Amino acid sequence: MSPELHSVQVEIGKTAIRILTADPEFREILLARFGSFVNPAAQTSLQLSVRLLAPGTPTEGDVHVSMNGGGQWSIVRGDFRCLWQPAIGEGSVEQTANPYSIDTVLRIVHTLILAREGGFLLHSSSAVRNGRAFLFSGLSGAGKTTLVRLAPPDVPILTDEISYVRRASPGYTAFGTPFFGEFGRPGENTSAPLAALYFLAKGPDNRIDPVPPAEAARLLMRNILFFAEDKRLVQLVFQSACDFLQAVPAYRLTFFPDARVWELIR
Repeated sequence: MSPELHSVQVEIGKTAIRILTADPEFREILLARFGSFVNPAAQTSLQLSVRLLAPGTPTEGDVHVSMNGGGQWSIVRGDFRCLWQPAIGEGSVEQTANPYSIDTVLRIVHTLILAREGGFLLHSSSAVRNGRAFLFSGLSGAGKTTLVRLAPPDVPILTDEISYVRRASPGYTAFGTPFFGEFGRPGENTSAPLAALYFLAKGPDNRIDPVPPAEAARLLMRNILFFAEDKRLVQLVFQSACDFLQAVPAYRLTFFPDARVWELIR
């Protein structure tokens, strides 16, 4: 007799993925990890079946994402192995009993889905003010978490680490994600039309400067999350970045870490 499977539907950016596990304790871990992003009512045909590896399984190793000859993606890191079949929207995962393993799998699967839709995941914090979303992008140490910690109380924080960007009509929409960094908690499960992208820099005062198009494209590509070793998809992501910058203005936000910086973000 097959073991009973327990289901958790995690919806991020209006894309829900059903996670199946035979371990009821792991299901509870997933429910706690993804919180408000769990949506049992979401309609979805996307599915990941998870089998837990035995305790003590080696977990060292870098992430590798590649497609085999059968149109199947292989997503491998020391703590997990995933096979994702985009044609049918299903995958299998072998991993340790760690919610951050499936967390990484979800990030990568979403990047593969978004690459074909003109969207992307961006290494940035993001927040909503006056009904519009703002992205704050930069490498580690640029101030992504600092900026959202300085936000006024009425500003919903979408994330301090990984922003979810999708095409809309018109423009683009930013969504909250459960992926977090030093902020230590998921973003709010909400969304808003994108108003601007800011590349962060620390300085003695607060100011906003325009970024030339070529530099904006270079900085944006540097911060888009994409792991796949696939030239065709990389070209799609590059085109998505160019299209995005045609629709959303990009600036450099130099800021001193105090709350006055939010006077510039409107």
